Amino acid sequence: MTAVAAERPGPELVCPAGTPAALRAAVDAGADAVYVGFRDETNARNFPGLNFSREELAEARAYAQARGTKLYLAINTFARAGDLGPWTRALDDAARIGVDAVILSDLGVLSLAAERHPELRLHLSVQASAAHAEALEYYSRNFGIRRAVLPRVLTVDDIRAMGDATHVEYEVFVFGGLCPMAEGRCFLSSYATGKSPNTVGVCSPASDVRYEERADGLVTQLGAFTINRFAEGQAAGYPTLCKGRFKVRGAETHIFEEPTSLNAASVMQDLVAAGVSALKIEGRQRGRAYVAQVVRNMRALRDAAVRGEISETAGLAGLEEGARGSTGAYRKDWQ
Repeated sequence: MTAVAAERPGPELVCPAGTPAALRAAVDAGADAVYVGFRDETNARNFPGLNFSREELAEARAYAQARGTKLYLAINTFARAGDLGPWTRALDDAARIGVDAVILSDLGVLSLAAERHPELRLHLSVQASAAHAEALEYYSRNFGIRRAVLPRVLTVDDIRAMGDATHVEYEVFVFGGLCPMAEGRCFLSSYATGKSPNTVGVCSPASDVRYEERADGLVTQLGAFTINRFAEGQAAGYPTLCKGRFKVRGAETHIFEEPTSLNAASVMQDLVAAGVSALKIEGRQRGRAYVAQVVRNMRALRDAAVRGEISETAGLAGLEEGARGSTGAYRKDWQ
C-alpha cells in the first residue's frame, strides 16, 4: 500500500484514463489507482486515438508512482485462437514496466500470466462476468487472482453475501456508462459490424459510425443500421445498438435501454459497508476534463462515505449520459 493510500482507509478509488493527459488529470484529482490499456486489440477500449504506447505507459508509471498512485493495465479481451502473440507481449511488457496489476479475463491469458510472471498481481476483469463467490474462488485457486471486478448485475445485498463467502477482493463500478448486457457476453456490435469489445476491443467501432444531416434532422448509423434520429438542437450521443431508438409497431422507442449512466452516489455508504475493496469509474474513452471532474467528485463522495457522512453530488450534474443517472442493479427491486 502506498503512503497516500495508507492515509485513506477504505476502498480504493480506481479511475479511467485513455490518454496520458487523462491519466495526469485522474492522478491530480485524487485517484488511488488509474487503469489504462495498450494501443491495440488486447484491451476492451481499443478506439482510435486512445490508449498508451509502451513508452507512454512507462512515463505514466513514473508519474503515478511519484504521487503514490497505482497503475493497472487492462489486457481484458479474449485472445484469438492460434495467436496469443499480442496478449503475450502485453503481459511481458506490463511486467517489464512494473505496473501494479494487470486486469485479465481470458482463461488462457490468466494461465499464461500466472506461469510467465508469478510476481504480477492479477485482477479479474468485469469481462469475465464472475458473479458469485464460487467463481472468484476458482480463479483464485487456479490463477492466483487477488481481486475481481464484479459485473453490474448484482444488488448491494448480493455483493455483501459474496464478500462473506470469499477471500478475494472485489471491485464495483460506481459511475459511468451502464451497459445493459452481461459483460463479456455481448455480441450486438459484432452483429452489426463484425467487431465486438470481447474480441478486438471495440463496441461500435468508429470506422463503422456515420452521422448524416438530413432534412428531418441528424441521423446516426452503425454499419448498415440506423441507430437514432435527432431533431435540430437535440444532443446526439455516440451510436450504439443497445441504446438506439427504433420503430416498433409504429412507435419510436428505445427497445434495449435508454441512454443513462450509472451513478452510485446514493448507495456509496452501503457499498463501503458491504466491504468492497475498490470503487471504479467507467470512461477510458472520455476526455481529461470529464475525468478530472468525475474523479474529484467521486473522491469527495467516497471519503464522506468512509466517514459515515453524505457528500453533495451537484458536481456530477451534466456528466451523466442523457442527463439521467441510475443506481442500476444495486437497488434492484425487480427480478
